[in-house]
Amino acid sequence: MPVSPETIADRVALVRERIERAARQSGRDPASVTLVAVTKTHPPALIEEVLAAGVADLGENRVQEAASKVETFRQAGHDVRWHLIGHLQRNKARVALGLFDVVHSVDSLRLAETLDRQLRETTLSAEHVSGRRLPILLQINVSGEASKEGFALPGGCANKPGMASLLGEIERVVALPGLDVRGLMTIAPLVDDPELARPTFRMLRELRDELARQVPTVHWNELSMGMTDDFEVAISEGATLVRVGRALFGER
Repeated sequence: MPVSPETIADRVALVRERIERAARQSGRDPASVTLVAVTKTHPPALIEEVLAAGVADLGENRVQEAASKVETFRQAGHDVRWHLIGHLQRNKARVALGLFDVVHSVDSLRLAETLDRQLRETTLSAEHVSGRRLPILLQINVSGEASKEGFALPGGCANKPGMASLLGEIERVVALPGLDVRGLMTIAPLVDDPELARPTFRMLRELRDELARQVPTVHWNELSMGMTDDFEVAISEGATLVRVGRALFGER
């Protein structure tokens, strides 16, 4: 859908209408879907407009870019929940812990172990309480695209050998005391027709349902999937977090 030429507040309202419509058409409560505004490359002045329109969840792709923004809005007293939605290098884990409230992109056991270790070793700032557990999502590559990060499970649950391997890794992640696994995340292939992304979203939902049966100690409530061009299809397949940038801010 082309971006409206109106204000950012108007765009936020339009995206919320689309979310509500997609949720209701799927028999879901619109309140079960959280809009995460993707603020990558956008300056604080534009982000202020999104916050003024009532969006409280902001997503950043890179730790370095997020650092100054997080500090700016913390000093201004904004109540913002920051989501890391891009690939996290293990050598940036310690910095990320001081910036983000949720990490969507935990894409390997090694990264999970690093976050857990850094969280327990770091002396937390006054803004955090001792014993904090970091909410995370596990990024899963169900599409099989070589360009995508994530725990590899091409084909989803139908991939029996891959499923057995993934379960072993997930059980080790879940056992890490510093991490609070909330659900799954994926990135669908870039396609012209949003319907072509549906199989990817469906495979992630089916995986979530299977994990809920096999690893019941985790609630598996969250599914982070869907962006500007396909979030309505993602919602129809169960998305609880949609990552939207261009429909709010326009082209970069």
